[in-house]
Amino acid sequence: VIMRIREPKTTALIFKSGKMVVTGAKSEEQARQAARKYARIVQKLDFPARFTDFKIQNMVGSCDVKFPIRLEGLAYKHGHYASYEPELFPGLIYRMVSPKIVLLIFVSGKVVLTGGKVRNEIYEAFEQIYPVLQEYRK
Repeated sequence: VIMRIREPKTTALIFKSGKMVVTGAKSEEQARQAARKYARIVQKLDFPARFTDFKIQNMVGSCDVKFPIRLEGLAYKHGHYASYEPELFPGLIYRMVSPKIVLLIFVSGKVVLTGGKVRNEIYEAFEQIYPVLQEYRK
């Protein structure tokens, strides 16, 4: 079942196993609050739902470094971590090992960071990649 609520603006996938996945929250607190609301709605529909084992599986962050990036050069020098196939996808995919974060880096300077379990992993990954991005500034 797919369910949506307006506040916080989120979507929930509810499975017959009783598990639920909540997406779209802008913060950890909003994710928790939304999950509680969905559990409450399911309870009101006379299902024996309980709110337990809440955990954040994946966080996504995005930013703009405000300068264009030479993706070819970055892909060449960081070939072990980076893959860039402009015919398939316009962004460079950078798989960081520690923290284990995947970054999508675009020529425009826009960066998407995903795969974090906690907010600090996203921040740490950006702090590590920023000097590299400056090195490949157009």
